Amino acid sequence: MKDSSGIDWLRSTALALGCVAAFGVSAQSLNSVVSEGKAKAEEGRKSQEKIDGIVEAKQEKLITYRALLKQVEGLEQYNKQLSTQIETQEALISRFDASIDQVAQIERQMLPLITRMTDALTDFVEIDLPFHETERLERIAFVQDSVQKPDLNVAEKFRQVLEAYQIENDYGRKIDTYQDIITIDGDEKEVDVLRVGRVALVAQTRDAATTVAWNHDEKAWKKLDAGTYRNSIREGIKMSKKQASIDLVTLPIPAPVAAETE
Repeated sequence: MKDSSGIDWLRSTALALGCVAAFGVSAQSLNSVVSEGKAKAEEGRKSQEKIDGIVEAKQEKLITYRALLKQVEGLEQYNKQLSTQIETQEALISRFDASIDQVAQIERQMLPLITRMTDALTDFVEIDLPFHETERLERIAFVQDSVQKPDLNVAEKFRQVLEAYQIENDYGRKIDTYQDIITIDGDEKEVDVLRVGRVALVAQTRDAATTVAWNHDEKAWKKLDAGTYRNSIREGIKMSKKQASIDLVTLPIPAPVAAETE
């Protein structure tokens, strides 16, 4: 007869072993499920990060695209303005080219004119009253030399000729006094010369003993009546030097001559 308590013990042991075995299997399955869940969650997180990166990149590209569109619009407007400026400049270039052609023609015509003006000025100085002769002849020689220089442009040559004409023109509107040595009756005398424009050219020795006037017809200095002109011309010389107040003076003015007609 078998012991019943031993059988029960065996059954309890077997049941316990079965529960332990079942529990081990369940724990392994749970761990596997948890690990798989974590892996999927990590995979989902990475996918989301990837999606976020793609969306962010698209947003940046969209912003860049819109900025480029604005730049393109600005450049198109700028190009239109440049096109207008270029057309205006091309029109100016055309006018400048035409002007340059005209300048070349004018230069060809100017040089003969400058030469004639220089010759006329030279002739005028030679027949004019003999005042500041050295200075005026040196100026004429300078202008003549400038006209012949090939490296001097026409504009500068014309400017120098006009300047010489202006100086000669100013002589006719001014009064001045200067010292000079002139020939009176064959003798050289140191005198004070008084020039009143181109109306009168008179002189007086330093001691006021002799007073003369230029006789344009005879091309010589002629003595004047001391009683009539000596004091008046002496005062005129002082006024020109600003040593006396401006007043009326008596001068020998030649009578006007009628112009010759052909």
